[in-house]
Amino acid sequence: MVLSALDGLGLEISLGKTSSSVTAVLRGAKRGKAVLLRGDMDALPIHEESGVVFSSTIDGAMHACGHDLHTAMLVGAAKLLSAHRDQLQGDVVFMFQPGEEGHDGAAHMIAEGVLDAAGVRASSAYGIHVTSGSVPRNVFTTKSGTMMASADELHVTVRGAGGHGSMPHFAKDPIVVAAQMVGDLQTLVTRNFDIFDPIVVTVGYFHAGTKANIIPSEAKFEVTIRAFSLIAREKILREAKLLCEKIGEAYGLEVDAVAMGQYPVTINHSEHAQFVADTTIELFGKDSYAPMEFPIAGAEDFSRVLLEVPGSYMFLGACTSDDYATAPSNHSALATFDDSVLCKGVEMHAELAIRALAREK
Repeated sequence: MVLSALDGLGLEISLGKTSSSVTAVLRGAKRGKAVLLRGDMDALPIHEESGVVFSSTIDGAMHACGHDLHTAMLVGAAKLLSAHRDQLQGDVVFMFQPGEEGHDGAAHMIAEGVLDAAGVRASSAYGIHVTSGSVPRNVFTTKSGTMMASADELHVTVRGAGGHGSMPHFAKDPIVVAAQMVGDLQTLVTRNFDIFDPIVVTVGYFHAGTKANIIPSEAKFEVTIRAFSLIAREKILREAKLLCEKIGEAYGLEVDAVAMGQYPVTINHSEHAQFVADTTIELFGKDSYAPMEFPIAGAEDFSRVLLEVPGSYMFLGACTSDDYATAPSNHSALATFDDSVLCKGVEMHAELAIRALAREK
């Protein structure tokens, strides 16, 4: 669909070798510098319950994070900028990225050269993410510095010895030991980490056993871990793994605790975050911008782009009601997005590219 939408625009298009990515380069009036605009385009393994007329027709797949809007906005920006390419003081790289939802699509595209797709390294990069709640409709928000958390996982397997539920002393029960680990991970956070450099540890998966009177031989759980600094991130991954191993050792059970790195902290460059704020206000008025007070514990692989290229990420409110504070959030089966915000997203992408190229030396 992306290729079809871009057809006839005169863009230099390349496809990913390790993913279903699309990179499109628009050549401007001048050469030698480039700006990158990114839109992710994957869905989530959620059965949609939004009730909208265009609900997903595929069971267990839903655009619950608004990435379909991101793709549409980037296509719109490509069309708009292509119509004014003679006014561009450089090139624009359109990064249509799959696999943001846990598959590290940005890393695949970076490895395949998206940052240098124009023949020179992009001098700045920008991305927009819509929200189904928390932000008023048609309002942009961002902040300098840390904007979103890192995301990692800890996968833990506790191996004991099965037996009859009536005689636990003849077995080695992995469930009670794994349950203690779940509780003690929360204590680890509250007693070992600075509250001003916070950590979020959530066990979202726990599986063991088949019946009430059977002690299983194995219990498994998986943890998502969020941090807002490199120091805290490295420390929690190290200490969470060690905690689980030592608890298992204390009870004589074998433990496999595997830390799985995912996405780094999303850090906006201060100058570019301010550039986004100024551009928003000049384009749409002061009521269209709200400073983001605190970072959020969600994570983004656009963080990998910002580690290589200065730039800024931003949110755009797309709530379908005025009650954005209680609306179903992104990743909810009930999430809905107001596609009237697409025009603002398109214009914002285009204006950021035009202005960024004009101000680069």
